[in-house]
Amino acid sequence: MIEKLDMFITLAREQHFGHAAQACGVSQPALSASIKQLEEQLGVLLVLRGSRFQGLTPEGERVLEWARRLVGDARTMQQELETMRHGLSGHLKVAAIPTALSYVPALTAPFVAGNPGVTVSVLSRSSSEILSLLENLEIDVGITYLDNEPVGKVTQIPLYRETYCLVTGADTEQATGQRITWRDVSRLPLCLLTKDMQNRRILDGILADASADVAPTLESDSIVTLFAHVQTGLWSTIMPESLATTFAIGTLKTIPIVDPVAGARVGLVATHREPHAPLISAVLRQARHLAQADKLEQESHL
Repeated sequence: MIEKLDMFITLAREQHFGHAAQACGVSQPALSASIKQLEEQLGVLLVLRGSRFQGLTPEGERVLEWARRLVGDARTMQQELETMRHGLSGHLKVAAIPTALSYVPALTAPFVAGNPGVTVSVLSRSSSEILSLLENLEIDVGITYLDNEPVGKVTQIPLYRETYCLVTGADTEQATGQRITWRDVSRLPLCLLTKDMQNRRILDGILADASADVAPTLESDSIVTLFAHVQTGLWSTIMPESLATTFAIGTLKTIPIVDPVAGARVGLVATHREPHAPLISAVLRQARHLAQADKLEQESHL
């Protein structure tokens, strides 16, 4: 039944029989037959069918919740047994918001160094996509914002506080200052992330609180694209300081934004489950160690 429940989860995610079959590595008739068998075993209709997928029945929505729990528990059991036999190994799947990508090596580098049997994949995703991927068991952990919008019932470990700076051309007028206010930033030609990105919604909130209206003349969901446009000298952008110091080199300059010095908490999230799979438990321990080290460093600067 676990295999059928896993297929059902995939169908609910893809909302298309053909795409779900491809994701599961089976033929479409085989997928349809497995879902039909699952319905017969449970004695309920799970999927609304027509010429194509039309959604889940109320019973299907409830079974989906149980399916995620049961499939997750089965994977945890299998990983525990594998760890008992061979030590910690496997493939860790991480998704991070784009503005946290420069931080990810602080987590993955020591983790892989301490667990040589583990390989890692890192995806760049929006905060809402990260929660969806977690829910559908497609990733193990995510790195995302914790406070600005609900993250649901997940295990959370705060990692650091994101603060912001202006990234601008080194030969621009504003590059001569040591700091800049949000209101002054709002008057510049800006390129920013699109509104579907939580970072943009956070920045819009800060600017609104500072009574600083902003109308960027260019938007993109790609940070690389924003930095490339700032390089032309025609735009500036607002970035987390950690990200800006990583990529703003050469002809670019970073300037702290004040009045106020604003920020947002970023942390590691994982599906709320006890016990966690060994791989997830190990990365949670690594995250707690990082968080504690960051806290001690901040206290030493006070």
